[in-house]
Amino acid sequence: MSGSFASELQWIADTAPSLREELLGLANLNSGSFNAGGVRAVAERLLPRFTQLGASHEWLELPAYTLTTDSGAQTRRKIGPALRLRQRPQARLQVFLAGHLDTVYPRDHSFQTARFADEDTVHGPGVADLKGGLLTLWLALAALERSPQRERIGWEVLLNPDEEIGSVASAPLLAEAATRHRFGLIYEPSLPDGCLVSARKGSGNFEVLVHGIAAHAGRNPEQGRNALVAAAHFTTRLQALNGQREGVTLNPGYVRGGGAVNVVPDFCLLRFNVRTSAPADEAWLRNQIDRICAELGGDGLCFEIRGGFTRPPKLINEAQQRLMHWVGDCGQALKLPLSFKPTGGCCDGNNLAALGLPNLDNMGVVGRDIHSAKETMRYSSLAERAQLSALLLLRFASGALSWS
Repeated sequence: MSGSFASELQWIADTAPSLREELLGLANLNSGSFNAGGVRAVAERLLPRFTQLGASHEWLELPAYTLTTDSGAQTRRKIGPALRLRQRPQARLQVFLAGHLDTVYPRDHSFQTARFADEDTVHGPGVADLKGGLLTLWLALAALERSPQRERIGWEVLLNPDEEIGSVASAPLLAEAATRHRFGLIYEPSLPDGCLVSARKGSGNFEVLVHGIAAHAGRNPEQGRNALVAAAHFTTRLQALNGQREGVTLNPGYVRGGGAVNVVPDFCLLRFNVRTSAPADEAWLRNQIDRICAELGGDGLCFEIRGGFTRPPKLINEAQQRLMHWVGDCGQALKLPLSFKPTGGCCDGNNLAALGLPNLDNMGVVGRDIHSAKETMRYSSLAERAQLSALLLLRFASGALSWS
């Protein structure tokens, strides 16, 4: 164990094995992003752990999420509340910690039950992304609260309900938190090999509503304008943008349209995702999309664009580098070798970095195959990663580290 913090770190090692059933219980609570009741149930199950530490709490109701249906109509779906917890808001050093309550598995998904596949492997929905991370977060803070030096550091935890759908509703809460903290720790899972993330790509989700003209496929097809064919041309042009700008990728991922085959279809919906590496990529992509619409539209065909960029790219600046160095040094002290590498994935850490808050955003457990029915977590990583966060916080609380 690391120096004068041996008792707090040993407490984590002793406590983690007792959380096996708690992890299974959290994972077996379905909290798909649009299961508002399930999302709240996860937060309610966790809340007593934080209030026992002395934290105040606040439920924050968020606006409904706007969706485009396959017909092009817009509808709104309720999401769960966010839960904000605060401890010692008067302390000079304030640290922000966050994790999401929702998963990618809706109530009707076949993957609903968590189990231990062996002594150290947990298989289940959200065990890595992010319910194991929620327990990691709590363990680290509980260890900090056992320290006599805890009064020197204040913390805020935000558990948000919509990260898996872009954190659109909780984005203002993240922006607010970024203004009052020195740095952030986000509990997304680490990469499968245990590496931590340095830079992240940005992301945007777009919808193209293609409007054409209906006609009889036999009597007067020449009078129609086929929205499916236009959407296919649009998709081909999007795909051709891949490779034209370094670090930018596009993925057409969803298409719906048409009906009876004796009718020229007058509507088609296309959804696509884009990934960016630099802030200037967004303007370039917008110009390319507008150009495609202009070149393919007209003569009865219309392209309506909805959506936009939700996650800016996360770049590595001096403050990020400093935080990475400190965490790497904590890893060495724990005999936990760590390395950092970039990823194309994105999360709430993107938003916080763009708002000026340096953060490390995959401080959670080690897992693999997230967002699939193969999702697993290495259970022993719960104690390892909680010790990593706790040691960083304890070093700040003791004055061994100082963010000047």
